[in-house]
Amino acid sequence: MRVLVTGGAGYIGSHTVVELLGRGHEVAIVDNLDNSKAEAVRRVNAIAGREATLHVVDIADRNALSDVFASLRPDAVIHFAGLKAVGESADIPLRYYSNNITGTLVLLEVMEAHGCHTLVFSSSATVYRADNPVPFVESAALGASNPYGRTKWFLEEILHDVAASNTKWRFGLLRYFNPAGAHPSGTIGEDPNGVPNNLLPFIAQVAVGRRDRLQVFGDDYDTVDGTGVRDYIHVVDLARGHLRCLEKLEALGDEAGCRVWNLGTGRGSSVLQIIRSFERASGVDIPYDVVPRRPGDSAVSYGDPTKAREELGWSAEYTVDSMCADAWNWQRTNPNGYS
Repeated sequence: MRVLVTGGAGYIGSHTVVELLGRGHEVAIVDNLDNSKAEAVRRVNAIAGREATLHVVDIADRNALSDVFASLRPDAVIHFAGLKAVGESADIPLRYYSNNITGTLVLLEVMEAHGCHTLVFSSSATVYRADNPVPFVESAALGASNPYGRTKWFLEEILHDVAASNTKWRFGLLRYFNPAGAHPSGTIGEDPNGVPNNLLPFIAQVAVGRRDRLQVFGDDYDTVDGTGVRDYIHVVDLARGHLRCLEKLEALGDEAGCRVWNLGTGRGSSVLQIIRSFERASGVDIPYDVVPRRPGDSAVSYGDPTKAREELGWSAEYTVDSMCADAWNWQRTNPNGYS
């Protein structure tokens, strides 16, 4: 199958491209390199022993994107491209709405023009209302609390509407929780610009000496140790979930419509549990300070992956300890990321 991966030079995208190439698919990447590196694609190709082509194109650039579609003639798209920092989205909401929503609308219009109607969409557990009971199931109430999450929520609604308009469209919406870890080879991993927004890369940068201390936001939650609990999923498990979704959409054909699946482990780990696991993996003590809770943070968030297991034949295989070990292997061998 010919697959176009938007944002394929990024963290989750690059790991997904490795899996696609390993399954024999022909892959092209579209990425504007705003929060990713071309070096990641070179390393992906080395891991796979096959080549994914990189097109440095913004998905909002209709003419350039159309040229890529004309040359590749993709059968399907896996769509990761988008801005993704929750805190930043509250500071610059217009950029998030313009980039994430307008860019996706252009992508859909270009897909329509080139007869490509299968798309796997990178959504997020942030679309769920925080007051839902845990574990979150796909039918739980939606209501994101920040502009980033709302872009995912609104795009889900748009994709449902587009699918309802014509049965030729096939959409898989993957709501995943907290991606973590790196490729077991240590060759590719998470390399955020600036201060990491996620827990694991921040811990890894403390362990390798790039940052002095970690901040733990609150230790007075009603949890096992007072710190927030989240569903951490290994990035390789997550990547494989995208392939299973793509295969499912192809098997369903015109009956696919727009379908939603959680990708998570079905269990949560606290911040302190993650710190201790990383210390075991790295042999490095992680200094941290407890600071006040962040507004909007919930005590516990994890998903129910039953639907993905039953319908996609997918389930997470990696443990938290393996996520931390792989994250450390990546960081210690690439202390400055891809730079």
